[in-house]
Amino acid sequence: MTSRTPRRRTIGLIAGLAAAALALTGCSSGGGAPSGKTTISWWGYGPDVSVVNQYLEAFNKDHPDITVKFKLISQASYDAVLRPALLSNSGPDIFLEDPGARFERFQRFGTDLSPSFQKALGKDWKKKIGAIGVDGFTKDGKLMAAPVGGDFAGWVWVNQSLFDQYKLTPPKDFDEWVKVCQEFKKNNVGCFVQGAQLTAFDQDTFQSIADSIEPGLYFKAVQGKAKWDDPKLVQALTTWKDMFSNGIMQDGALGITQFPDANNDFLAGKYAMVQMGTWYMQNTRVDILTAGMKAAGNTGKPFVALPIPFPAVEAGGTPGAIYGNSGGGLAVSAKSKNKEAASTFATWLATAKGGQQIIANLMVNTPSLADVAPDFDSIKLVDPAVQEPAITKMIASVADVTETRQLVNADLATAVATALTSTADGSVGPQQAAATLQKTAAGLR
Repeated sequence: MTSRTPRRRTIGLIAGLAAAALALTGCSSGGGAPSGKTTISWWGYGPDVSVVNQYLEAFNKDHPDITVKFKLISQASYDAVLRPALLSNSGPDIFLEDPGARFERFQRFGTDLSPSFQKALGKDWKKKIGAIGVDGFTKDGKLMAAPVGGDFAGWVWVNQSLFDQYKLTPPKDFDEWVKVCQEFKKNNVGCFVQGAQLTAFDQDTFQSIADSIEPGLYFKAVQGKAKWDDPKLVQALTTWKDMFSNGIMQDGALGITQFPDANNDFLAGKYAMVQMGTWYMQNTRVDILTAGMKAAGNTGKPFVALPIPFPAVEAGGTPGAIYGNSGGGLAVSAKSKNKEAASTFATWLATAKGGQQIIANLMVNTPSLADVAPDFDSIKLVDPAVQEPAITKMIASVADVTETRQLVNADLATAVATALTSTADGSVGPQQAAATLQKTAAGLR
């Protein structure tokens, strides 16, 4: 991906813009469409049906002869339902994938979409799609799912309205962070909230801490190129543990989840900071933030939510790095009897301006297509003067990110989670936790 300049488009112009892009490239929007009317099935545990309907309305303007039937499945049962369906001859034509462990489990049921992407975007298609999305869904040189958007972490989101109210400045390092938390506490306001029961977000915080101490070391350990008991990763575990005693992490953090608990506490205005990623851009929109605040029991005025870099561990040090993965991919089943139509839709959503503009405007994922950005003319932000440049900078900053967020190996993910939980609750020291983690990691290779 490359740095993006905001494009002034509206949803109503989607079909015309997609057509214009095709006229310029001489390529079809979906890598070729089948002749005759075709109905295909799409299974996933997301997105919301209202979002799906936006996709399908725009898609059918470009491809009126393809009908897509979406089936929403609970995330908790998704794998158990999907596997037997893919093994049978009656499974979906398209199914939702995630990079990481789920992709490793299900990629063999998919179809190589590289030819479809090349037809849609040209031979240099990989330069036009975010590298981390392509890498996350590539197996043995084949693109086994279409990356439709990105999820990136490495930020802390702040309620700038609370900071302004108490004349405080968001922290740049941990010393400042501790002092900010002390000031909020004096005013009976929570400082930082995290659902430490949900270990995926614990990994985000730990990765940010480790990247501040030595950029890239955490990722090297994930790849087996560094040891988990490296002194600097022990330091990162120690810093993580200290967050539970120095006033940064809220009391009872290990007993709550990030969603809905920490999310609701932040939206309710109980806390001034929360660890979230690009998916939280949606809370700069008045409509989405207002709905979220109401669901959290907050009927007050919409506040100004802003992302800040994860504070540096030491004063004057390096802030936590940005890391991420594709926010989801559409795989075309190898057993589909409608591969051409299914490939057309999957490729369209990932490569055509029509689908990508919807993704950009929803502000849940960053679009995969490099030259698409939110159309701020059609989006009502709480404070456009402050939030629009912050969001534009956030999206541009993920352009060249290669450090992944999800751990492909499920056993390693469990081992990292165990190390973080055991150090946080004090049952194991950082040095011992790191040694155990390294022993486990070594046994997986």
